[in-house]
Amino acid sequence: VSRHEMRQNRLRHRAVFIAVMDGAGRLLVHRRSPQKDVWPGWCDIAVGGVVGAGESYLEAAHRELAEEVGVSTATLEELVLGESRPYDDDQVSLMARCYVVTSQGPFTFDDGEVVEAWWVHRDGLNDLLRRERFLPDSLALLLPYIDF
Repeated sequence: VSRHEMRQNRLRHRAVFIAVMDGAGRLLVHRRSPQKDVWPGWCDIAVGGVVGAGESYLEAAHRELAEEVGVSTATLEELVLGESRPYDDDQVSLMARCYVVTSQGPFTFDDGEVVEAWWVHRDGLNDLLRRERFLPDSLALLLPYIDF
């Protein structure tokens, strides 16, 4: 089905979430474009998105990493190996695989999905979580597995 139909009818779909770490205990957090179809302008702890038809989770993770932050050569580590995890709320219904990558950038936001990004330590993330709206799916599926 089309992306529009998937969103409109809240159809279950496959997705990937990638935490970008700097190797020194910081996580890359970004703000989504106000043009996004779900949760526009909200903050996120992960890059990622919908897995295309015929695409593997790993292929989608590499594609999303390149599209959203410009990282095209990276080694992705899958969290919870080989397990797709469900997430459902009023906005989305998905099965996801989560990854982590270590990269210091440089980062580019050429596709327009990300408007700004910054590094945070755990304490900084906790402060942001109190002040900003964050995507609930990445918080639920990815945050428990990030060690920083």
